Amino acid sequence: MDIINRLESEVRGYVRSFPTEFKTARGNRMTDVDGHEYLDFFSGAGALNYGHNDPDMEATLLDYIKSGGINHGLDMATEAKTRFMETFEEIILKPRKLDYKFQFPGPTGTNAVEAALKLARKYTGRSGMIHFTHSFHGMTLGSTSVTSNAAIRNSAGVGLSDTTTAAFDGYYRDGRDTIADLEALLADSFSGVDKPAAVIVETVQGEGGIYAAGFDWLREVARVCREHDLLFIVDDIQAGYGRTGPFFSFEPADIQPDIVTLAKSISGMGSPMSLVLMRPEIDVWDAGEHTGTFRGNNHAFVTGATALEKFWRDDQLTRHVDEQGERIRTRLQEIIDKHDGFDGEVRGRGFFIGLDCAEPDHGNAVIKQCFERGLIMETTGPGDRVIKVMPPLISTAEDIDEGLAIIDEAIGAALAA
Repeated sequence: MDIINRLESEVRGYVRSFPTEFKTARGNRMTDVDGHEYLDFFSGAGALNYGHNDPDMEATLLDYIKSGGINHGLDMATEAKTRFMETFEEIILKPRKLDYKFQFPGPTGTNAVEAALKLARKYTGRSGMIHFTHSFHGMTLGSTSVTSNAAIRNSAGVGLSDTTTAAFDGYYRDGRDTIADLEALLADSFSGVDKPAAVIVETVQGEGGIYAAGFDWLREVARVCREHDLLFIVDDIQAGYGRTGPFFSFEPADIQPDIVTLAKSISGMGSPMSLVLMRPEIDVWDAGEHTGTFRGNNHAFVTGATALEKFWRDDQLTRHVDEQGERIRTRLQEIIDKHDGFDGEVRGRGFFIGLDCAEPDHGNAVIKQCFERGLIMETTGPGDRVIKVMPPLISTAEDIDEGLAIIDEAIGAALAA
C-alpha cells in the first residue's frame, strides 16, 4: 500500500475504502496478499454481475488468446465480433422482439452515453436533453451535463448547457405527479424549455441513491416522448444484464426505448466494453463520424458471447435474482427493525438494493465495519448515506445469508462505536 499512497493521485477512491492489496478472485470471493478472504457484495460497481473469473469465460478467453485471435481490431470485422453480435441477436433481441442496430463506441459507459446524446441530437436536429433528479450518466462533459450530482457537475470546470432537470419518480415524497410536471414543461411555450432532442433515464438510479422508477411511471415517460416527438434513451449500464432480474431493466415496463446504452457487465468478465443499441431508422451516422481507437475489444466480445450462452438461454438467472432479491429486502428490513438507534429505508429491485441510513454518518461507518469483517460493499447517494447491496448474480442463498449476517453485526458495531 505504500507505493499507492506515495505515487497514486489523490483522486483515488476505492482503495481508500478497501485498504488492502488484492491478489486473486473467483466467483464472489476476493483474496488479498496476506491470504484474507472477502465476500464481494460490490461486483466491481456492477461490472462483475457474473462474479470474478467465471471458469467458462476464462477458458474461452485463454483458448482465444492461445489461438492467436485478434486482440485490437478497431471496428474491423473479426470472428469474435460477429459471433458476439449473432449471439446477442439470437438470445437477447429476437426473443424480446427488439429491432436494434449495434454501435460499439469507446470501451466505457460514459462513451456509450456520449454517443447516444450525439446521435439523438443529430437525428432530431435539436440540442436539448432532459435528465432527472439524482441521475448519473458518466464523468465526461456530455454525460456530466445530464448528471444531477452538483459535485460532479462542478468538477467539469466549464458551463454545462443544453440540459434540463426534471423530477424523477417519487422525488417529492408526497405523491406528486412528476409526469404532469414534465408534460407541463414541454407543453407550455412559456416554460422556458426549448423542445429537446431526447429524455435520458435510468430505471434504477445507482449512484443517485438506488431509486427505482415504477413501471407505470416509465410507461408514462415513454408516452410523453412519443407524443412530443422526443427520443427515449434508457441508460442500462448498471441496471442491466440481470442486475434487477431480467436482462434489460426496462422489460417489466413493456417499453421499447429508442436508444439503450450498455457497458459494465456486457463483457461478462469485467473487460472494458460498451454498446449502444438504436432503432434502425435512428442510425444516421456518417462513416467514422463517431470513432475511438478502442471501440473493438475482441477479448470482451469473446467472454461476452460466452456469458450470453451460459446465463441467458433460459430464465433461470432472472428467477434466482427475483427470489433472492426479495429475501435481501426482507432480511434488511428485519435487521433495521432489530437495532435501536438505526433507522433507514430499504429500496431497489433484484440484486440492486439500497439501505438509506437516516443518520448519514452511519453509511460509511457500517461499510467500514463490514470490510473489517470480510465483506466488501460501497456507499452511494447524497452524503454517502446509502449502503449499496450488490452481490454478484451467481451468489447463492448461503452466500447472501453470510453477507447479511455480517451487515447485521456491522450495524451493531457501528452503533456501539
